[in-house]
Amino acid sequence: MASIAAAKRLLVKRAFSSSVITETANASAPSNASRMLLKKASIPLVGQSAAMRMVDLGKRAASSSGGPAMVTVRDALNQAMAEEMERDETVFLMGEEVAQYNGAYKVSRGLLDKFGDKRVVDTPITEAGFAGLCVGAALAGLKPICEFMTFNFAMQAIDQIINSGAKTFYMSGGTQPCNVTFRGPNGAAAGVGAQHSQDYSAWYGSIPGLKVISPYSSEDAKGLMKAAIRDPNVTVFLENEILYGESFEMSEEAQSPDFVIPIGKAKIERAGTDVTLVGHSRNVEFCLEAAEILAKENISAEVINLRTIKPMDVPAIVKSVKKTNRIVAVDSGYPAFGFGSEIAAQIMESDAFDYLDAPVERVTGAEVPTPYAIELENMAFPDTDVVVRAAKKTLYLPY
Repeated sequence: MASIAAAKRLLVKRAFSSSVITETANASAPSNASRMLLKKASIPLVGQSAAMRMVDLGKRAASSSGGPAMVTVRDALNQAMAEEMERDETVFLMGEEVAQYNGAYKVSRGLLDKFGDKRVVDTPITEAGFAGLCVGAALAGLKPICEFMTFNFAMQAIDQIINSGAKTFYMSGGTQPCNVTFRGPNGAAAGVGAQHSQDYSAWYGSIPGLKVISPYSSEDAKGLMKAAIRDPNVTVFLENEILYGESFEMSEEAQSPDFVIPIGKAKIERAGTDVTLVGHSRNVEFCLEAAEILAKENISAEVINLRTIKPMDVPAIVKSVKKTNRIVAVDSGYPAFGFGSEIAAQIMESDAFDYLDAPVERVTGAEVPTPYAIELENMAFPDTDVVVRAAKKTLYLPY
């Protein structure tokens, strides 16, 4: 141990001495930097710290603590875009306030400084205009990421997304791909009124030529964003404003720049045997909380995080229903012609129908424009208690 301490002192002494010599050789009078060095002689510099680690027992110069890390959904999306922009110079980001303001929700924080204003582009408030520009850029071989401040505003650009984007590959006989990723917050937030609270998963899920992604966790957000950017099709990436600030454990594997989640693959968040709870985005959180409550009553709920609306991982749902014999579809969209309706139809049309011991149960948003008053808004969307009651209903228990 004495030799290690001596080695550390020697490293500090040499690094400090060389710094002072270099500084004084370039100026006749002590500079501010020199005075700072003299004042902080006992504090090792970055390079010194690395050298010290080399002489510590049991450590190597390139060693890392590794392991899982807590990462917000916002930062996971930011990492995904930064990694793909580094990997492929044809990828660029465009949208309102994405550059100088770092994004309305700070998802693009730091990207302008890193990649410059040629690849991180602020736009006027004209969704139809910049969405069309992104489609055109994709048809020319670039890979744009088009951010909508909210997907409610994307209604201004619906013609560009569907008619110009989603249909071109088919109408060109497969000769003209259109690799564009439309992303932004979707669904209800809190107190933003009827025009800013709609869930578009069923809207876009009904359109041939679109791939529709709705992630839940930080790993979902990162892995699926990277997959969307690389996919040659038009992809609609539906985020959730409330989830942006939530932190999830991200595995060491997911922290790698090579981490990608295949589009169209659901994830079993919790295994169970009595009832299947399937949802996407923030509704997965309600399903997991409901499963915890049900477990206290000896009810084993399986939770499926669908992750992708289209293509939907129907085989994963069918496999789960064959095991549990019951299913609850949880969605914050409107009840008519929605996500839960599609799942019910898929179950009925598959061999899973013969395994059902109860009708498919749907949990949805209310058939009403989202109220602004918080008390009414809370009643307009699913929550944990509603999911618990729906699960008990499939089990013919009091709810």
